[in-house]
Amino acid sequence: MWALRAQCGDREALEPLLRSVQPALHRYVRRLTGDSDADDVVQDVLVAIARNVVWLIEPRLFRPWAYRIASRAAFSHLRRRRRRAEETDEAVLASLPAPEAPPDNALLAELLDAELLSPASRAVLVLHFQEEMQLDEVAAVLEIPIGTVKSRLAYGLKSLRKYLSEKRS
Repeated sequence: MWALRAQCGDREALEPLLRSVQPALHRYVRRLTGDSDADDVVQDVLVAIARNVVWLIEPRLFRPWAYRIASRAAFSHLRRRRRRAEETDEAVLASLPAPEAPPDNALLAELLDAELLSPASRAVLVLHFQEEMQLDEVAAVLEIPIGTVKSRLAYGLKSLRKYLSEKRS
């Protein structure tokens, strides 16, 4: 009954309607997003419900409709949070300097032919040192982020250094 009255613009019915669904939506959203973000997401959900209740076709389906809004808001929040985390990781990796000292070309060719490295690291080393491409060009060729290029380069060089130190011992 509150949903029907809220659709007609009755603000006195909207408040108890939102209060009746808020605890259940909070439990649901908290399970999806975690404790720290649940309050903010539920607040956004309640605002969306209040704004859009007039568009609800069947008032008796209010509860499933509210859960659908909550689901979409929670999943959208999780996507944004994951995207922010990835952007932060990429920014940190991109800010790291690439190793400066290139190995001797003949030695590098010998080591690359020995297949000591993964194909991913080998591709980065070949493009950067043998083909003399800048790291951003390597990233474009391999269609990977610059941070990934730097980490593969560092890993490849570390593996080659380890191999050489063991070989000398």
